[in-house]
Amino acid sequence: MNVTGEFAVEMTPLTCANEGSDGMALARWALNKTFTGPLQAVSRGEMLSAITEMPGSAGYVALEQVSGTLNNRQGSFVLQHFGIRSAGSNRLTLEVVPDSAAGELAGLTGSMAIRIEAGVHFYDFDFELPDAF
Repeated sequence: MNVTGEFAVEMTPLTCANEGSDGMALARWALNKTFTGPLQAVSRGEMLSAITEMPGSAGYVALEQVSGTLNNRQGSFVLQHFGIRSAGSNRLTLEVVPDSAAGELAGLTGSMAIRIEAGVHFYDFDFELPDAF
């Protein structure tokens, strides 16, 4: 299945164990999201980022636990992020962590894409759910 909706995100800086050196900026952030549409949920998580001296080059990883309803099924799951930006080219992977889903979402698998259009954040979620719950 594929569903699309919007989400709002709030990022709060956290203390980072190592803030980087040699022109590298390392940062740590708390993530708080609210999803609307077929995914009615909130998520909480953390992100680590690295920004290089080269403009446009960066990377990040994150984990967030999403709790709410997906197509009217109640539960939670964890999304893992991996993002790279280099010379204007972006690669972003968000996947459901295997066996992380609970409640009526147990058995959920899938991946999510993020788009930003005119300042609005959108998700495109490709997923599979077992028939029975």
